[in-house]
Amino acid sequence: MKTIRVCVGSACHVNGSYKVVKAMNQIIDQRGLGDEVELVGSFCMGKCTEGVAVECDEIIYAASVENVEEVFEKIMGGK
Repeated sequence: MKTIRVCVGSACHVNGSYKVVKAMNQIIDQRGLGDEVELVGSFCMGKCTEGVAVECDEIIYAASVENVEEVFEKIMGGK
């Protein structure tokens, strides 16, 4: 199971972390990946100026509502 962590700290919150979480949940549901992906909230990852920080397998991505699907694809490798 992959664990995807989305920062919900103050800077990421202002940048739309809850919208990113909602969008990722929708993608997970649409693709039937609920048994393969765990989406959890996290606190600051130190990437506050880059957008909403999303981490999986020790790689941090800068996410937004506009690129959330692209970030998810990178994390999942096309699943």
